[in-house]
Amino acid sequence: MTVTAGPDTALDAAAVPLRWVGPLRISGNVTTTETEVPLATYESPLWPSVGRGAKISRLTEDGIRATLVDERMTRSVLVEAADAGAAYEAARAVHARMDELRVVTRRSSRFAELLALRHEVTGPLLFLRFEFSTGDASGHNMATLAADALLAHLLATVPGISYGSISANYCTDKKATAVNGILGRGKNVIAEILVPRQMVAERLHTTAAAIARLNTHKNLVGTLLAGGIRSANAHFANMLLAFYLATGQDAANIVEGSQGITLVEDRDGDLYFSCTLPNLIVGSVGNGKGLDFVDANLRRLGCQEDRPVGDNARRLAVLAAATVLCGELSLLAAQTNPGELMKAHTRFERTPLERPGPERHNGDSDAH
Repeated sequence: MTVTAGPDTALDAAAVPLRWVGPLRISGNVTTTETEVPLATYESPLWPSVGRGAKISRLTEDGIRATLVDERMTRSVLVEAADAGAAYEAARAVHARMDELRVVTRRSSRFAELLALRHEVTGPLLFLRFEFSTGDASGHNMATLAADALLAHLLATVPGISYGSISANYCTDKKATAVNGILGRGKNVIAEILVPRQMVAERLHTTAAAIARLNTHKNLVGTLLAGGIRSANAHFANMLLAFYLATGQDAANIVEGSQGITLVEDRDGDLYFSCTLPNLIVGSVGNGKGLDFVDANLRRLGCQEDRPVGDNARRLAVLAAATVLCGELSLLAAQTNPGELMKAHTRFERTPLERPGPERHNGDSDAH
């Protein structure tokens, strides 16, 4: 993988090691598939760790079940009024114009559709949060373009308001907040797997009870004590960043993307393991997708096929969620055994990284 910022950029300074891991077996309401996934990272233990989870997915009957439950991109704008009463009346007037606002949205893009509108009034300030469908794009620019047109229309048609900002932080973009998990931003995907008792013992070297106990104590109680915001997981960000870099995504979106919940249950010795990712912001088209290595990776993932609008991005989202589950499962299993985590890091991180290439990990390693 090589990213070049300009003619004076040194290739060595712009290269991130990338390997294909898997394949992962996935089923669900978006796709049923078995595919390898690309991970671009300097943290070399991540490849065998995700590989171990991928191997588990291939050994179970249904593999990883990935369910997409919602999708939308948001942009909030700010307008100002004389006082709270005027701001509230303006909010009512805006909601009454939803039909015309949908028309204005469609004029801004072939793919943008206005799904919903929410508001908050704080003193004389009126925050408007527009929610859009954006096809196969992650939708940042599409949503902002539509919001710009909507804001101009409202300033011209709603009395008593003036311009505040085209971006009002109630979206919320690339910040750790609660609103995205509550109202939705990006793709909301739940990945889950049921691992038989014998496989937990033989492949993960632990028990369902031990992983469930660790998840409660570490991910739930530990995160609560740390003051986490709608998030209780071990390391979603690791897998997401590696996947985002390999597929041309805006990497800063791991801030909200890594806000998610790992839920584990001991079901009579079998292990139920799920990762809920409510803020996955991914796209199969748009900025960053024109690079040769990104285009090749997306094609290999089956995310540039001739499908109905939005389906390629949905496939990409469930592949990302399944990848997160593989790495999360492997890490938590490792952390139930004293010394295993550090042993894996020492083994892999003290070996110099090879130059980026087509190598892959087949998931047979027992490293975390």
